[in-house]
Amino acid sequence: MKELRFKWEPFLKYGQRFEAGKNKVIYRQGENGRGFYYLSIGEINITLLSDKGDERIINVVPPGMLFGEHGVQQEPYLTSAAAACPSIIYFFSDEAVAAIYKKHPEAAVIYTDSLIYKFRTLAEILTLIESPVEQQMAYFLLKLSDENGSASMNQTSFAKYLGISRITLNRVIQKWKQEEYITLQNRQIVIKDMEKIKAIAKQ
Repeated sequence: MKELRFKWEPFLKYGQRFEAGKNKVIYRQGENGRGFYYLSIGEINITLLSDKGDERIINVVPPGMLFGEHGVQQEPYLTSAAAACPSIIYFFSDEAVAAIYKKHPEAAVIYTDSLIYKFRTLAEILTLIESPVEQQMAYFLLKLSDENGSASMNQTSFAKYLGISRITLNRVIQKWKQEEYITLQNRQIVIKDMEKIKAIAKQ
């Protein structure tokens, strides 16, 4: 994912810039698409609502990434997106994207690569749903650390990300702290023993 960050920067002049306060909903799952978005500053939580009505965070968008790519040509959004903190966002309508592609054909490759990455993320979530809690935690802790540089989530958000209770999450965190696999620094879960966490993720 790191290679995708900030690649859309040259095209920001085609987008509509706006600010979103914390918890502001950018789009909702099932709504007809209006286009897609680019996060300039802040953080976006991408959530998926199951058929049972359970909502789960499936991705945390860092600055420099597109999101909502599936909402082009009035296709329904497959997920919901909300600002995790005050954020600066650019919106790209279908018309704006057509203008970009006309002058900058290489932009289509950036968009496609980002869309493929998001579908892979969604597929990963679905394959891991029935996995043991510790395996899920290890996998997504590694994913967050790789994409964002750290797992900068409080325990409530991380529990929602995993679709588990805070009690279950805290039990594993305390176990891993005792075994010195991780440590906590402010809001961040810091991996101390990368090999152990990787081994748990691959179980």
